[in-house]
Amino acid sequence: MEVVSCCVPVTEEALSADQARDLADDFKVLSDPVRLRLLSLIASVPEGEVCACDMNDPLERSQATVSHHLSVLVKSGLITREQRGKWAWFRIAADRADFVRSVLGGQPVMSIS
Repeated sequence: MEVVSCCVPVTEEALSADQARDLADDFKVLSDPVRLRLLSLIASVPEGEVCACDMNDPLERSQATVSHHLSVLVKSGLITREQRGKWAWFRIAADRADFVRSVLGGQPVMSIS
């Protein structure tokens, strides 16, 4: 009598536990519409970076709210922050540009190397 397995073997294309955890963490960060809009704003500027002072008006949010959400995005590693005098400048993290592009539905991601 031949024994036939009823289960399909797991392929190597499946996410590992670490990959699944990291991706879930990214999705938690991006589950807020303000953070998604911030990411989109930063990704879309032709210069590849944007000053925090330029993001309040398009989002119709206070400076404190925008600052909080930017901080969450920086902590997640999706964007980077550079202090220049009293202003903070933000850009998409170079090593996360492909992920950001896929999250934003293929929107071009401007970046500075």
